[in-house]
Amino acid sequence: MKIMSFNTQSCTNYITQEIDYEIMADAIRKCQADIVGLNEIHEESHMENYREQTRKLSELSGLNYYKFCHACTLEEGTFGNGCISKIPIVSAEVIGVPDPDPKTGNQLYETRALLKVKLENGYTILVIHFGLNKDEQLNAVNTVVNNLENEKCILMGDFNVEPDNEVLNPIRAKMKDSSDLYTENLLSFPSDKPKKRIDYIFVSKDVEFVSADIPAIVAADHRPAVAEIK
Repeated sequence: MKIMSFNTQSCTNYITQEIDYEIMADAIRKCQADIVGLNEIHEESHMENYREQTRKLSELSGLNYYKFCHACTLEEGTFGNGCISKIPIVSAEVIGVPDPDPKTGNQLYETRALLKVKLENGYTILVIHFGLNKDEQLNAVNTVVNNLENEKCILMGDFNVEPDNEVLNPIRAKMKDSSDLYTENLLSFPSDKPKKRIDYIFVSKDVEFVSADIPAIVAADHRPAVAEIK
């Protein structure tokens, strides 16, 4: 089973800076993904190009099952994470990440949410997009850890922190990182000339990785993270 984590930046083509569903779907097809966790996806909008982005990517990529996770509402409309899958989705839950109170960071704050999807094959898929501030990130980690399953569990997304960040320690204590298979220092952002790795795929300790990669695909502003599991 092939897994892909993909921050689409609202399906914005990184080169042309226009909404481009085909280039996003092409990236998914190139990775031969069976399950894709999507970050920065819109659902309801007064603007045609921002409507039902999860469904559109599902149809174009040939992955017939999909769920959207509403995290917040921006000027363009509802915004959050998504999951598209070749395997039927049995259930889906949107779990809010608490906003820090008080806010102690100095970067932009944005309300976040965790998408928890259960598949027909027994796997649980968690899709998350961490905030930019440490207090947001700590709340996201706590939300993730409280919703992990001990078996057949996959966690993925844009975590907005690099691999050595201690914020990830509670997740690392319970899960395996696909990057353990990398034979070189693969980076994910920005996609044309990446300088850091902030996109991840983790699995519960019973799951075995076959391969893992960050392919040099320039579609959105992030390169996708991909992994194959048994």
